[in-house]
Amino acid sequence: MKILANISRILVGLVFIFSGFVKGVDPIGTAYRIEDYFVAFGTEWAIPLALFLSISLCALEFTLGMSSLLNLRLKILSWPLLLVMAFFTILTLNDAIYNPVPDCGCFGDAIKLTNWQTFYKNIVLMALVGIIFIYRKKYEPWLMPVPGNIAVLFVFLAFATFSFCEYRHLPMIDFLAWKKGKDMVPENKGVEKVYLNYRNKTTGETKEYLSPDYPWNDTVWAKEWEFVDQRIDDSGVIKGHSLHIFNSEGGELTENFINNPGYQFLVVAYDLNAGSRKGFERLDRLYADVAANGHSFIVLTGSLDEEIAQFRQGLHPDLEFYHADDVELKMMIRANPGLMLLKDGVVMDKWNWRDVPSYNKLKEQYPDI
Repeated sequence: MKILANISRILVGLVFIFSGFVKGVDPIGTAYRIEDYFVAFGTEWAIPLALFLSISLCALEFTLGMSSLLNLRLKILSWPLLLVMAFFTILTLNDAIYNPVPDCGCFGDAIKLTNWQTFYKNIVLMALVGIIFIYRKKYEPWLMPVPGNIAVLFVFLAFATFSFCEYRHLPMIDFLAWKKGKDMVPENKGVEKVYLNYRNKTTGETKEYLSPDYPWNDTVWAKEWEFVDQRIDDSGVIKGHSLHIFNSEGGELTENFINNPGYQFLVVAYDLNAGSRKGFERLDRLYADVAANGHSFIVLTGSLDEEIAQFRQGLHPDLEFYHADDVELKMMIRANPGLMLLKDGVVMDKWNWRDVPSYNKLKEQYPDI
């Protein structure tokens, strides 16, 4: 029993540490998941608490993991460990059955699991936590109560501080599709397959053909068979991104900017009204230097034209604003606003508005800019 209890303690500790870290390193992404739950359960009034809960819950999860792994005050902390696991097991069972949120984000954007996979994972963890709880009084702590309490408090505060710093800048580990160095326009995109379904006019028999390998030029066949429908198989197609950029008239300009062979600056702000005005003023100053050197510098936002017109007052009159889906913008960069630098479809760099460099600093890093 002692061996089983210690194996359970170590396994639970490692899982909680990993889960807490990958979510805590991206507290804004975790806050988005929490907001999804608030919307799903009709508690939109709590959305302003999402970021606070994100940092707090990740710090709690990481602390419980360290407590389990290092046997820190486990006799006491096995209670919140059990309660946390019980809560999330029930929550993920509800997710698996009713699917109110398609991705619970238990491992952030680092590892994607379906709701049923998450629930099965929690069942296993619940069993291990149950063993820890039953054995809790027999664990031999290596720290006395007071030093143990101090160690637990230190871990919680240190991780919460770390997560808050990640919020104010950008995640030190980027799990998003638009991460630095990613080619958003891969050369080998693959080929989608088009299947055509035809029905025999006499017998009613149906046949499916892979286009263009069907007897379209056979006049006898054409008289006997009629087109029914088609399906497209794009499973072999590599999609670099799902971003679509539109101007105010509805014209799509995605390729103009993403495929730009030169340096392309993208200011990403999913919601202008919720973003930092101070950040935009800093980016506006950078725009003047960038535009003077002939580089493209645009703003992508999910805000409406009326909001853009009001927001842009006081900014450079030539700064161009374009529309994009706010969900996709949130997946590009964890900042509002944030700045992304592309060249020939490759993400060269990303910055939170607080860390945006001056043009002279950019030239030090990219001499040909």
